[in-house]
Amino acid sequence: MSALMSMAYAQTSSKQSNSWPKQPIRIIVTFTPGGAPDILARILAESWQQSLGVPVLVENRPGFGGNIGADHVARSDPDGYTLLIGTVGIHAINAALYEKMTFDPVKDFTPISFLASTPNVLIVNKQLGVNNLHELIELAKAKPNQLTFGSSGVGTSLHMSGELFKEMTGVQIRHIPYKGRAQSLPDLVSGRISMLFDNLSSSLPLIKAGEVQALGVTTLKRSPAAPEIPTLAEQGLPGFEAVSWFSLMAPANLPPDIQNRLNQLTRSALNQPEIKNRLLANGLDPAPGSPKDLAKLITQESLKWSRVVQQSGAKLTQ
Repeated sequence: MSALMSMAYAQTSSKQSNSWPKQPIRIIVTFTPGGAPDILARILAESWQQSLGVPVLVENRPGFGGNIGADHVARSDPDGYTLLIGTVGIHAINAALYEKMTFDPVKDFTPISFLASTPNVLIVNKQLGVNNLHELIELAKAKPNQLTFGSSGVGTSLHMSGELFKEMTGVQIRHIPYKGRAQSLPDLVSGRISMLFDNLSSSLPLIKAGEVQALGVTTLKRSPAAPEIPTLAEQGLPGFEAVSWFSLMAPANLPPDIQNRLNQLTRSALNQPEIKNRLLANGLDPAPGSPKDLAKLITQESLKWSRVVQQSGAKLTQ
């Protein structure tokens, strides 16, 4: 591109950025309503509508571990009107899991901000008759491939939590993937599956109601939202860590001033005491940060989970 053309492009981009936003903004959630990504998107939408004066719409596009919705955003114009709630699955797991990707989880996106993280929690059917991690491992070893664990989809952090659990304990349990938590949780309560790795934020109501048995969270420290639940690490699996995290992403080549504006809007929303307390009560730990910090996290997590995927032997075609 010539210097003259580059200058013209920069001027056009600047004009577009200065007038942003002038039309509705869409936030794409790649899973069904009700989960942590959906909760975060709707909180941002509510906050932004008040401060920006334009409609902010949340659109759920589930499928293929988040790839369907992410592909849609990757192909959208980089104008700040189509955004994505990124996940550890989309940006750090799927590239190693799927034989062919229709988008690059790094190059095709502009990082905006880390949003929040939540522990995954290992919950079991109450009729299984186990009260702690040790008893579950002993039962699984006594009944190889007879116990099952569910997840909200192949390649999600919940699936990978199960694979990491199998790797570290040597147990043989069968994976049952679902399209979302809305389908897997009732099957756990009814006993159709033995256990489930779920986001703490989603399963906390069932745990508190006594409908399922929580055995441990997958973070290295106990969660403030449920400090009575021990970590898997403290129960004999040192170093076990599998965190579900969520971010705000835009298509690649988003103008820097829109990127910065979105980052500021996100920080402002998630740092409000009322919103922060609301998220913490739901098992989500908000921690908005810089685009650079988010890019660094994605690189680190990609290295970690690609190893787990490789050891699990899982491969999918889209």
